[in-house]
Amino acid sequence: MYTFTAEVSRIQDLTHDVREIELRLLEPAGITFKPGQFVSFEVPKEGQPRPLTRPYSIASPPGERERILLVLNLVQGGPGSSYLFGLRVGARTSFKGPAGAFYLRDDGGRDLLFVATGTGIAPIRSMILAQLQRAPDRPITLFWGLRSQRDLYWQEEWAALATAHPNFSVATTLSRPEPGWQGACGRVTTLVEERMSFVNNLAVYLCGGSGMIKDVTARLQAKGLCPIYREKYYD
Repeated sequence: MYTFTAEVSRIQDLTHDVREIELRLLEPAGITFKPGQFVSFEVPKEGQPRPLTRPYSIASPPGERERILLVLNLVQGGPGSSYLFGLRVGARTSFKGPAGAFYLRDDGGRDLLFVATGTGIAPIRSMILAQLQRAPDRPITLFWGLRSQRDLYWQEEWAALATAHPNFSVATTLSRPEPGWQGACGRVTTLVEERMSFVNNLAVYLCGGSGMIKDVTARLQAKGLCPIYREKYYD
C-alpha cells in the first residue's frame, strides 16, 4: 500500500447529498489499481487523539491512472464525508491505497450482473467501464436501487453506454418514487427476482447495504450456483 498526494481538480454536486470529487495525482503521478478497489483517508475527529481511517471506492476506471474519481454521501457528523466535503478545488490531500478484495475478476465467458444501492455504485462504475474496454461483447446487466427522483444521477451516462454497447443493459429502480416516475419501482431484489431467470452462466457483483446483499444473495442462490462477490457499504 502506498501513500499518494493529490490535488482536488473538480467538484460536482450530483444530488442534494451526493458529491463527485476528482483528485489529480501529484506524487506519485499515477496509480495502478484493480477496478473495484478503494483508497483510504486519515481524517480528524473531534475528541479523538488520533485520526480515523475512512475508505472510499474509486469510481473511475484504472485506465485513467493520473486521476481518481470519488463519489460519496454527505453523512451528518461523519468524519470522513465532513473532511472530503470540506475540500475545495485546488486543495491538496493525501490517501493510502489501493486496497480491497472486491474487484473485477476474470470469470471466463460468464455474463456479468452488477447490483448496487446508493453510492455502492462507485466501485461498480469502475468495473463496468473497465469491462466495456476489456471485453465489450460480454453481456453486462446493471440493477441500481435509489430512493426517489431527487436521488438520481449518472442516468445520462448509463443511457449513452447502453446505446453504444448493445450488450449492456441497465435498470434504475426507485423504492419511494414520486408521481411521474416512468421507470422501475421497488427494491433491486425485485429486479433480480423478475428479470434473472438463469444464473448458471453469471458472475455477480453486489455493493450497497447489508440487507440488499443478504436478500439478493438468497434470491440468486435459490436459482442456482454462480460466483457472487460482495462489498458492504453500510448496515
